[in-house]
Amino acid sequence: MTNERVRLRPEIESIVPYRQGRTAAEDAFKLSSNENPYPPLPAVLAAITESSINRYPEASAAGVRGRVAVKFGISPEQVQVGAGSVSVLAQLISAASAPGDEVVYAWRSFEAYPLLVATAGSTSVQVPLTADGRHDLPAMAAAITDRTRVVIVCSPNNPTGTTVTRTEFLEFLDAVPPTVLVILDEAYAEFVTDPEAVRGEPLVAEHPNLVVLRTFSKAYGLAGLRIGYAVGAEYVMDAARAVAIPLSVTEPAQRAAIVSLDNEEELLARVAALAALREQVVEGLTAQGWDIPVPQGNFVWLSTGAHSVAAAEVFERHGIIVRPLGEGIRISIGETEAVEKLLSAAEEVVSLQRTGAARAG
Repeated sequence: MTNERVRLRPEIESIVPYRQGRTAAEDAFKLSSNENPYPPLPAVLAAITESSINRYPEASAAGVRGRVAVKFGISPEQVQVGAGSVSVLAQLISAASAPGDEVVYAWRSFEAYPLLVATAGSTSVQVPLTADGRHDLPAMAAAITDRTRVVIVCSPNNPTGTTVTRTEFLEFLDAVPPTVLVILDEAYAEFVTDPEAVRGEPLVAEHPNLVVLRTFSKAYGLAGLRIGYAVGAEYVMDAARAVAIPLSVTEPAQRAAIVSLDNEEELLARVAALAALREQVVEGLTAQGWDIPVPQGNFVWLSTGAHSVAAAEVFERHGIIVRPLGEGIRISIGETEAVEKLLSAAEEVVSLQRTGAARAG
């Protein structure tokens, strides 16, 4: 027997795999994964039970693509559907970039970005957020070189919750070479209440190098079924389809997505309720002294610095599971019943930070 190891790509061995948000104990609230707390619609459950799971799904998700095309006012060929929007993002990065190429994105942003770029063999160029947790679009434009193949803009940004304005984004698009693929990741678009925030839908037709990402996981509550989509130029979507894993979007997911679009008004009423609850949480946190980036997703971001792990432990003692991410913690907006515990834990963390600062002084 030999002790020699199989040769793996060193850039892959060096990265930390994606870690899912912790599961919650039976008496705790899981606010670590930005999940929708509402149960599935009865119509969605009925559609799932009608699936023929002994058969392969329709490979191109034609039904979903057709419905999304109507929603965006485009052709079905301009839509690509995948097992979650992150799956489509992986396809786009692989289709557009290769070893030696660069992918530019803000940091901190969605944890999967560096993993997907490394998987493609490309190089991440991370541009720091502004002091208030927003994308620094001028700095991102300045970071583009002749090696840049993809730029990712996340609005609302995960985990800080901040948005890019329409004006800012249009100025940014004008600064990006037309040969560079711009991906606007709008996984949380339905939760946005700021009228100045960018909306990708009307911009796709005017900007051929723009692709908009959306998901059914958050607002539509289908996280467990894994289905999302991208809209953009047909040849770009064809390239994504060329590198996609065949038959990866299941029939139950496709059926659930179509029924969700049929019942969009009811689902968006739930989204509005979550957005209102988000404002209630923000008001309570602000009253405690937290300086919070203006959130537009279904989560809030607390800058806890060196205390992030300890802060997450405080929340867990209060029955709230949160997501520590380096210099802060992300807390999803979930059940109404969780708000009191959330605010109680946050108040204790404020005391913890003040005590830590006093000791450091």
